[in-house]
Amino acid sequence: MVRIAANWDPVESPSLTSAPNAPARQSDTLTPEEIEEYKAAFAVFDKNGDGDITAKELGEVMRSLGQNPTDEELNDMINELDVDHTGSIDFKEFLVMMSKKPKFVDPEQEIREIFNVFDRDGSGTINSSELRHVMKAIGENLTDAEIDDLIKEADVDGNGTIDYEEFARFFKKD
Repeated sequence: MVRIAANWDPVESPSLTSAPNAPARQSDTLTPEEIEEYKAAFAVFDKNGDGDITAKELGEVMRSLGQNPTDEELNDMINELDVDHTGSIDFKEFLVMMSKKPKFVDPEQEIREIFNVFDRDGSGTINSSELRHVMKAIGENLTDAEIDDLIKEADVDGNGTIDYEEFARFFKKD
C-alpha cells in the first residue's frame, strides 16, 4: 500500500498549485482517475515500499508513463520538487511533478502507458505475478483464482500472459 503524506488527501485537495514550489498548469487539479494512475505507478516503482522514490526510481516511473527525462532533468526535478530536501520524492511531491503532463493525451498512448506500468520487466507481456504485484500495490488484494480469471479473460491466445494487443482490447471493452 502506498503511504501518502499524513493528513493529505489528493482527491479532496482543491489544488496542487497551492503546494510550495508547485508549477503552474493549464488545469490546476488532477482527476481521481489520474491520481489513481499515478498512485499505481508510484507504488510499483517505490521498490522498497518506503513511500519515497529516488531519482533512479523516478526515471523509471516517468519512462513507464511515456516520458523520457535525461539524468540532468531528473536531478533538476528532484531539486525543484523535493521540498523537504530528503533527496527523494514522496507521493505528494510526485503528483505535483506529474501534473506537468499534458492534459490532452491520445487514448491509445494512455493505454500503452498503463500497460507499461503493469509490464514491470519490460518483456512486452503481463504475467500473473506482474498483475498481482500492481493490483496489490493499488490496494486490490486479489486471490490467485481472481488473478487467473483476469488473465484468462484477457488472454485471447491462451498462452498464459497478456500482450499489448490483448490488454488494449480488454481495456477498451469496458
